Amino acid sequence: MSEMNWLVVISKHWGKILGGLLGLIFALLVINYGFWWSVFIFICIGIGLLIGWKLDLDNDIGASIKRIFTKKDDLE
Repeated sequence: MSEMNWLVVISKHWGKILGGLLGLIFALLVINYGFWWSVFIFICIGIGLLIGWKLDLDNDIGASIKRIFTKKDDLE
């Protein structure tokens, strides 16, 4: 297969490839650390991704951090 065909296959099936890789990573974590530690690790990764996604949406990092750590009553 040429290089272009691999790109077409990857672009058409990226969800399946990503799901397979996440399944493999989760299985390895379960084998090494146990189920609940693996779930905890995935939750921490998810929270980190959400925070990073929010910071990417806002260009002002200081305002984003202030918004995360202030009470809702202080913002009004």
